[in-house]
Amino acid sequence: MTRLFRITEQGLIESRRKPLDLERRIEDWVARDLSLVGVDGFVIGRQVATDHGTRIDLLAMDEDGNLIIIELKRDRSPRDIVGQVLDYASWVRHLTTKDVHDLVRTATGRSLPDLYRDRYGKAVPETLNASHQMIVVASEVDEATKRIIEYLSEEHDVGINASFFNIFGDQGHEWLTTDSLLDQEEVKDRAVKKARAPWSGLYYVTGGAEEDRPWEELRQHGIFSADGGRHYTNQLDRLEVGAPIFYYQKKTGYLGFGRVTTPKTLASDFVLADGRKLTDVLPTRYLTQFSDDPDRAAYVVGVDWQRTYPRNEAKTYQGIFANQAIACKIYDQQTADFLREQFGLGADEATA
Repeated sequence: MTRLFRITEQGLIESRRKPLDLERRIEDWVARDLSLVGVDGFVIGRQVATDHGTRIDLLAMDEDGNLIIIELKRDRSPRDIVGQVLDYASWVRHLTTKDVHDLVRTATGRSLPDLYRDRYGKAVPETLNASHQMIVVASEVDEATKRIIEYLSEEHDVGINASFFNIFGDQGHEWLTTDSLLDQEEVKDRAVKKARAPWSGLYYVTGGAEEDRPWEELRQHGIFSADGGRHYTNQLDRLEVGAPIFYYQKKTGYLGFGRVTTPKTLASDFVLADGRKLTDVLPTRYLTQFSDDPDRAAYVVGVDWQRTYPRNEAKTYQGIFANQAIACKIYDQQTADFLREQFGLGADEATA
């Protein structure tokens, strides 16, 4: 159980844990920032009516067009809420692409293409709801419920998870802590694996176009960076040390293969192999802007770039995998095979 202490000169003073009776506030917080429950997406409806006479607290969509059911525990028992979200999922799974478009128009008064483009800057996928996930929001669940959720997700690839919210109060101040029972990215991967090809074992990363982030700077200093806010920089958390990555430059093609050598670090704190600070050596705007604001600052991972090409020798073809994500897994097998061949890598050399 999470505990929160205030540090004073007299010692530690434990803050009082408050009951999860602020559902409306929590629903508003999650609706504004889905990263609180580990989701990269946007809300397409609140209190969405189902054909079963019930209402889903929040219905969201991720970049792939998959739906996410988010339900607060409220005054229901942990097992009851698990049963409730499974019931919601039995309704959501039958929604067609047209149904999803109609639902969004009814719930928001806007078209899904407009909402999706606002969020991701590109056209909405042609096929929607190929898979779905469920998240229960609670202060805690009992051990039996945890076992049920773990069993459904890990043994049967059901996209279900629990997100724990705890509110603490002390001297007129409140704090919120969040945690998840399972890694949400892994839950998503298990849930969607039946709807798409297996993961190739490779990662895609992009820094935009040359004018946004010059390739030679990344290659020379052994880094990959992201900025523009938590939505973008949090994607670097997907890249564990040792992860095999292919760098894609917008309007150019794939330019480099390497392996991640360091965890995500603030660009202003990143130290190069020779001991110098990165921003002293490379004081560029995309690395130094907002350096005093962790929510807007640039972040970096170190990379051992093992095979690279100049921009005029970029590797690409019509239809090669590329998207707006800063970092994501490559599922397109044709792209994976092409990259391994073009960069001279064996099937087991470029894999996680």
